Parts: sequence; C-alpha cells; structure tokens
Amino acid sequence: MPDRVRAVSLDLDNTLWDTPPVLVRAEAVLSAWLARHAPAMAARFDAGALAALRAAVAAESPERAHDLSYLRTEALRRAARACGYPEAVAERAFGVFLGARNEVVPYAEVPAALARLAARVPLYALSNGNACVWRAGLGRHFHAAIDAATAGAAKPDPRSFAHLVAVAGLAPGAILHVGDDPVADVAGARAAGLQTVWINRTAAPWPDGLARADVEVADLVELERAVGAWLG
Repeated sequence: MPDRVRAVSLDLDNTLWDTPPVLVRAEAVLSAWLARHAPAMAARFDAGALAALRAAVAAESPERAHDLSYLRTEALRRAARACGYPEAVAERAFGVFLGARNEVVPYAEVPAALARLAARVPLYALSNGNACVWRAGLGRHFHAAIDAATAGAAKPDPRSFAHLVAVAGLAPGAILHVGDDPVADVAGARAAGLQTVWINRTAAPWPDGLARADVEVADLVELERAVGAWLG
C-alpha cells in the first residue's frame, strides 16, 4: 500500500470519462461545421484525411508531436490553404472541435467521488489529451491541470511527471498518480518516483512483463476507499 501520499494526480481520458464516443462526436461536429462554413474542405478532407495530415505534421515536427491541439490546428490550416480558405477558418474549426471535445459525460461515480477526494487531499489533473477539467465542469475539484502541451512532453516521458512535481511542490514519492494506461500512467509514474494506481474499469488483464501498479481499482469509489486507508 502506498504511503506518505500528500497529493493525488489523475489522468482524464478513460479514467474520468469514456473517451472514444466523445472523439467520434467531436469529429462529427467538426465535419458538420466544415460542410456549412468551408464546404470545399469538407469535401476534400474527411476525418481520415485530416488524421493523415496530423500524422504528417507530427512527423515533420517531432518536437511538437505531444501537442495535440497544435497538430489539429496545423492540419486544419494546411487543409484550409489547400482549398483556398484563409487560415482563420482553421482556427474557428479547431475551436468548434475543441468545444465538442470537452462535452464529456463523466462516469457515474466521478463527480461525487472527486468532491469527497478533494476534501481530503489536493487533486491534480495530468493528461496527454486536450480536454480541460474546467470546461468539462470538474475544475472546482482540482488545484491545477497539466496537459502534454503545458508540460512539454506526454506521459510516460519523465518531463510530464517532473512538471507535475514542480507544480505540486512535493517530492515525487508524496504524489499518487491514477490512470488507466499501464505504460503511460503506471510505468511512467513509477519511473518518475511517484506512487501508482491503475484504474481498470474493464477488468482487463495486466500486461505481461510489466511491474504492476501499487494498487488496482475498478473506479473512483474504490480509489476513495484506498486513499482513505492510507491517509487515515
């Protein structure tokens, strides 16, 4: 059981909400907006074509490949230029996507469990994605939120966790990181010296050859109980 915990950091996507449906809807909202406001882009660049543009941008600028907002915006800029639209269209299109991207539905237990956890220990968000806890309606529970763009790297890169440690002002071992990804969240946090919790909502098997998390939970209610056990 982890000890000396003074803060808890939480991944967002697939930890606090189910992400694939959110992204599917956000892509559909973007496509509909393009069809109305930039029909030539909509006709030439569907979701697959835009994904290919993002991959090209990431390959050309690996130092920014962790910044998902940059990749999406730059891909939309390239699509706009290719179709004779001003780049302002790309900026507006990304805003439409990001708004829909943040229309998440937390797992049922999340709002109440976050409130109870936040009353006991400082909470931090640490995500590779570009969702925002404030736009998602959960920001009041968090002391700060860090994404890959802010940290300058994506989990499991140690720079992501180092940024969290600096923001929290604590020793790495005093922070408990919670996430759904065995590599990005658990292995990455452990390598950076943090305590680890794997949130396994789907009863998935743990990957072979990877050291297990300090604690495994099925949801935030179980996390709350575990935190209570070692905080006293």
